[in-house]
This record gives sequence, C-alpha cells and structure tokens, in this order.
Amino acid sequence: MLTHILRKIVFMAPVFLFISIVSFSLIYVTPGDPAEIILTSSSGGADPAAVEEFRIKEGFDKPLYVQYLNWLGDVLHGELGYSYMSERPVSEAILQAFSATLKLAIASFLVSLVISIPAGILAALKRDTWIDDLSRLFALLGVSMPNFWQGYLMILVFAVFLRILPAGGFGENGDFLHLILPMLTLGTSSAAITMRLTRSSFLEVLQEDYIYAARAKGLSEKVVIGKHALKNAMIPVITMAGLNFGYLLNGSAVVETVFAWPGLGNLIVNSIYNRDYPMIQGTLLFVAVLFVTINLLVDLSYSYLDPRIRDEIQD
Repeated sequence: MLTHILRKIVFMAPVFLFISIVSFSLIYVTPGDPAEIILTSSSGGADPAAVEEFRIKEGFDKPLYVQYLNWLGDVLHGELGYSYMSERPVSEAILQAFSATLKLAIASFLVSLVISIPAGILAALKRDTWIDDLSRLFALLGVSMPNFWQGYLMILVFAVFLRILPAGGFGENGDFLHLILPMLTLGTSSAAITMRLTRSSFLEVLQEDYIYAARAKGLSEKVVIGKHALKNAMIPVITMAGLNFGYLLNGSAVVETVFAWPGLGNLIVNSIYNRDYPMIQGTLLFVAVLFVTINLLVDLSYSYLDPRIRDEIQD
C-alpha cells in the first residue's frame, strides 16, 4: 500500500511541473509589457524610466527561462513574492483568504452531504413514487439554477424582505449568521449533483446478484441496504463528493463575490481586476495544487471502500 501511495505521488510530479509552468506563463498571456501595464497611471501613459527600473527590479529583463527558474526556486522555498497592490506577501494573503474559504467549504460540504446522500438513497428505494419525483425535481432545479442568481435570490428573500440574515460580508471572524446564505447557496447546488449520482448508483447496486443473494438468505432490509448496498454504491459518490469538495475548497469566485466573502475566489477576482500578477500566479498555483492533492486523496480512498481495489494494489 505504501508503495502504491509513493508511486501516485511520483506520478504527480509532472503534473505539478505543468501547473507551475501554466501559472508562471499567465503574466505573459496578457497582451503588452507587464511592466508598462502595471505602471500605467489612470490618466494614461507610463514613465519610461520608471518602467525600465521596475523591469530590472522584477527581473523582466532576463530571459524567460531564467525568470521561470528563479520564480520556481522561490516557490519551492515557500516564497510567492509580494502583491503589487497591497505590498503584502502573497503567501500571507493566500493563507488568510484560504482560512475563510475553508470555513465556507466545510460548511457547504456538510450541507451537501446531509441533503444529497439521504435524499438519493430514499429516492432509489422509493423509485417512481412521489418521493422520487420530488427529489428529481430538486436535483433539476439545483443543477439548472446559476449560483449567482440563487445567491441574489436568497439575499432578496432573507436579507431584504424578511431581514433575518445579513446580505453579505464576513462579520466578526466569520460568524455563523454571515455564513448561512453563502453556505446554503453552495451546499444546495452541490447537493443536487451528488444526489442524482447517489440515486443512480444505488439503483444500479440494488440490481446486483449479491443483493438478491443477501435477501434470499433472509437478511433484513436494513442489513442489506446498510451493509451490502451502501458501501458499494458510495464509490462513485465519493468521487463526486471529493471533486465537489475540491471545487468548494478552491473557492467559488461567483458566490464569494456575490456575498463579499473574503476567500480565495474573491481574492482571485480582485487580483485579476487589479492586474496583480504575483497574486494571480500564487493563488492559481495554490488552487491547482490543492485540487490535485484532493483528487489523490479521493483516489486513495477507493482502496478502503472497495476490497477488490485493495487486493489489486497489494498484488
């Protein structure tokens, strides 16, 4: 098992290298000289002497491969540079934003699981009944409704009309009242996708021969569902849940912007608006590495859920 984990980590090295190249190259995707773009004033134009001084200071005068190697060396030492706008260390700003995103992601993920898994299982067990129809309607609405529209709708209902919840912001260290609306917006949309997969996976497992055999042995329906069907049906659901958690953890730019939540998504959007290139590079690199790492953890969880996969690994 340890060898399998180490092999997976080694195979991720080229992925991380590719991610670093893409993140570094973003500064050169924008047309024009980065130094001129950054130093251009609101009235237009940039002082040529200041542009040249900035170019030398930031290393833009060096060959591209030298700039990349210098940047990569700093990244490997945990140095992501300084923000052009706030002059704060990029790593410090990312960690601060990530703490807010982590809180929102965990809350939204729990909302998603609490809704999706019981509803998906119940819909599968009550197939073609009104319960199944209602769950599929909820899933359809959740998948079809854009997050920004759902966010504004919830603000309109709970903050403007009912006035029982704040419309946005972080509050005092992210208090629960400010968390509710963005949490429900992200959690319900994520739950819709996971619930559909849970239902279809459970229906497929219930048609397997070992389920019929378990029932033929006289086992109670509770044992058949809880012990035999649930664990096998959860394998694709775990995959989807892991991807959803990676999406939530990487920060939903739209929802965080709508609710003024100071997380990673909001940080990326503001950095793009301000053309804060070190912050853009750092946040996108962090987000990509985080997502790949979560996928690795989800992949490794298969060996626990499915003994057949664990046996293949050990062989």
